Amino acid sequence: MINFDTHKWVSRGKSVFYLLTSKCKAGWTWYKQAYRRSPWYKKTLLVIATFVLSFMLYLAMVDINFLWLFGKSPGLASIHNPEQPVASEIYSEDGKLIGKFFKENRTPVKFEEISPKLIKTLISTEDERFYEHFGVDLQGVFSAVKDMASGRARGASTITQQLVKNMFKVRSQYSTGLLGYIPGVKLLIMKSKEWITAVKIEMFYTKQEILTMYLNTVDFGSNAYGINTACTTYFHTTPKNITYEQAATLVGLLKATTTYNPKLNPKNSLKRRNVVLENLLSHHVISHTEFDSLKQIPMQLNFNIESNYDGQGPYFREAVAQSLETWCKENNIDLYADGLKIYTTINTRMQKYAEEAVDKQMRVVQRNFNNHWGRENPWRDRNHQEIPNFIEDLAKRTVAYKQLELKFSDRPDSITYYLNKPHRLKVFDYDKGTRDTTISTMDSIRYMERYMHCGFVAMEPQNGHVKAWVGDINFNSWKYDKVLSKRQPGSTFKLFVYSAAMNMGLSPCDERIDQYLAWDVIEKGVPKKWIPRNANGAFTGDTLSLKAAFARSINTIAVQLAKEVGIHNVALTAHAMGIKTPLEETPALSLGASDVSLLELVNAYGTVINDGMEQDPVLVTRIEDQNGNVLYNYRPQQTQAIPYETAFLMTEMLKAGLTEPLGTSQALWAFDLFKYDTEFGGKTGTSSNHSDAWFVGVTPKLVGGAWVGGEHRSIHFRTGELGQGSRTALPIFGYFMEKVLKDKSMAKYREKFPKPKQPITKSYQCRTIYHKRDTDSIAVALPDSLANTEEVNITVE
Repeated sequence: MINFDTHKWVSRGKSVFYLLTSKCKAGWTWYKQAYRRSPWYKKTLLVIATFVLSFMLYLAMVDINFLWLFGKSPGLASIHNPEQPVASEIYSEDGKLIGKFFKENRTPVKFEEISPKLIKTLISTEDERFYEHFGVDLQGVFSAVKDMASGRARGASTITQQLVKNMFKVRSQYSTGLLGYIPGVKLLIMKSKEWITAVKIEMFYTKQEILTMYLNTVDFGSNAYGINTACTTYFHTTPKNITYEQAATLVGLLKATTTYNPKLNPKNSLKRRNVVLENLLSHHVISHTEFDSLKQIPMQLNFNIESNYDGQGPYFREAVAQSLETWCKENNIDLYADGLKIYTTINTRMQKYAEEAVDKQMRVVQRNFNNHWGRENPWRDRNHQEIPNFIEDLAKRTVAYKQLELKFSDRPDSITYYLNKPHRLKVFDYDKGTRDTTISTMDSIRYMERYMHCGFVAMEPQNGHVKAWVGDINFNSWKYDKVLSKRQPGSTFKLFVYSAAMNMGLSPCDERIDQYLAWDVIEKGVPKKWIPRNANGAFTGDTLSLKAAFARSINTIAVQLAKEVGIHNVALTAHAMGIKTPLEETPALSLGASDVSLLELVNAYGTVINDGMEQDPVLVTRIEDQNGNVLYNYRPQQTQAIPYETAFLMTEMLKAGLTEPLGTSQALWAFDLFKYDTEFGGKTGTSSNHSDAWFVGVTPKLVGGAWVGGEHRSIHFRTGELGQGSRTALPIFGYFMEKVLKDKSMAKYREKFPKPKQPITKSYQCRTIYHKRDTDSIAVALPDSLANTEEVNITVE
């Protein structure tokens, strides 16, 4: 153990202090004697030398934060590796930039990517002796002091000093120490830090590197950080292709980004631009003829402020950000500031085709919905009665209501008055995107709630790569993603019932009877009988193959199978195939009564097409940092969810939706799909009261699914003729595949399903021969049940 003698060390400290004090006194005495004995010119030199040495000593003390008097300064490590928020860029599978994530919209460029016109304009205006000084322009400082004494204050900061302010924010991020509390001293300390750091930067970087860093860091206003973003924002050009008048406009607004902003103050900006052009003339960069010509050019903007939401596939990009949250947290990465290059699976052409398909079909759905309800309000309960106070309850969730509630907490009449008072507001419109109108908050809610909504996603089943993703009809109006939202899947869930049945040894050619069935259940502690029903509330009494029953979406037979294999096994099969959402293991699960998302449902259908191999959907394949170093590479992970034979048999069942008589997917035949030698399969689904309409279509190389419904389950069509999956959701897949197959660059998706890769032990090639009958179907009047119903087109004579 070390024996630390406190008194001994205090005594030594005092000795050192007295020694230093005595030396200082001796030095000061010598200095006074030397000064008195020296002639005037030596005295002058001595004063100057003393001032210089004192100032250098002061700067050294500022740099090291002597006795914590001056606050921390940027260190060498910070100068060597300066940190600036840089936008992360998202790229599509076909190499297109589709969007950015950023706090400050900044995308750096190299010196070679900057036009000499811009460099000359910047130096002529901001720092004419840039190539001559060492970071601090002493001549400029003395001139500024002289002008200040004459009452004409101006700045003297060099480009390097401005870089220090932009990059290190020494006036805000670094403290000024104890002396900073003294009025006037704080500014001197901040300026001193700028000088010191500017000199250090000049020591470690070339002039070209300093210019590049400056142009990449400076704020040009309008959320445009750096020259690359500024060129795009104001002129939709690049730093390489910028013209003299454009460069003069951007350099001119650096003096005051609001006062000389060409969008906000075009007259001021034009005058300032011409002043900058005069600087180019005075520095012999341009001739008189060029100057006279350039100053006559009017201000020509191509203005567009870029936001995080700009770009293609906004719902997809938000899903990418959400999927990377955990990875970023684990790796201490800021998605919005670290300048990542994120390479995704989305294909821009397929995304465009998906958006066009959604827009085309949803216009038809909306027109049908408006005609169907007319002036009636569509928000209805299970008994088809209008829900009282539906809009009023929604209004209470709005920001406008909460603000009014704070202001008029004890005056509900005032809240009602202002909620019903018309004001300028933007609402969605199919033809205009958004429409600026005068409308009250309450009426705007009524207006927006009458819109039908949609989600669509397409992916490659062999690798899980998502190729197209449309989260709703309009991102600016509805940011809630319907690809990820959870709704009742209806008869699309029967895929898992029949897959479980195939796993248990049944075959597509086994038969069951479409007949009355009751299932004993316990509901809220009370024994009840659950009686599933078909779409038309009737039972035919027909004996059908399982292939025909699946193709026609016969509810009673799906429930029979679920009862045979067990609801728990159905749920296990669904989870194994890709359903991640917890499922309610009740008899109604067999008809899709438990919520799932469109993404996981489509992914699960992909498991069937991928020979029973399940994998999670893939959105991102690779991530690089801003220097090109790979931070993340996707590694495929697949598991055998169902046996190959089950997957093959279920593929045949899906194909039967088009080939079996009365198959619910036969509406696909109306689309221009079948001249490309491509095979299709699919399954429709519709939940209770037609609240949710679904279709999942499959091909050998592509699986796609669509959901259509109201924002709330209580908003829906009243008839299956208008609201079923084959009428609303299926056409979206049809329109999408028409465009994909027509595109010659996507010929890889033109393919037929392969022949069995191994012997199939079960019969599957049976085909139903449909005969019209004279006998009536067995009709049974049933109460509302827990089950969802598939609205299929079965007509029995």
